[in-house]
Amino acid sequence: MPNRVTVCHCRFCQKATGSAYMVEPIFDADTFVVLAGSPKTFDQVSAGSGKLVHVHFCPDCGTKLWLSFERFPNVVGVYAGTFDEPCWFPIDPATSKHVFLGAARSDTVVPAGLPTFFEHATTNDGAAQKATVFETCHQIR
Repeated sequence: MPNRVTVCHCRFCQKATGSAYMVEPIFDADTFVVLAGSPKTFDQVSAGSGKLVHVHFCPDCGTKLWLSFERFPNVVGVYAGTFDEPCWFPIDPATSKHVFLGAARSDTVVPAGLPTFFEHATTNDGAAQKATVFETCHQIR
């Protein structure tokens, strides 16, 4: 089970997935194991933090598989769409959040009850940002 799930609406994730946002279950890096193949890595500097984001992908088909982070070296974020069953983990208020709503598409609907952040959930120096939790579904305008 992932430690938490981040739903990211930043432009990097929009471009990486070709969609409105990325669903990213987060796992401990020291328990993450590649069972087959030898993925390649592309390094991207985060526009938000200025730190490297390592995009791990299949060299044969180009599918993006997971991310590792200079900023958060102890975790990996998996592209949820790569799982055979992409909905096997829950997205609930206790372990999930929506980030970078400031970059979200104007027609995005955010579920009620989940912590949301206009940008990232933490500042570059690691301080927690205050979450907004909508009581009803909220459409980004």
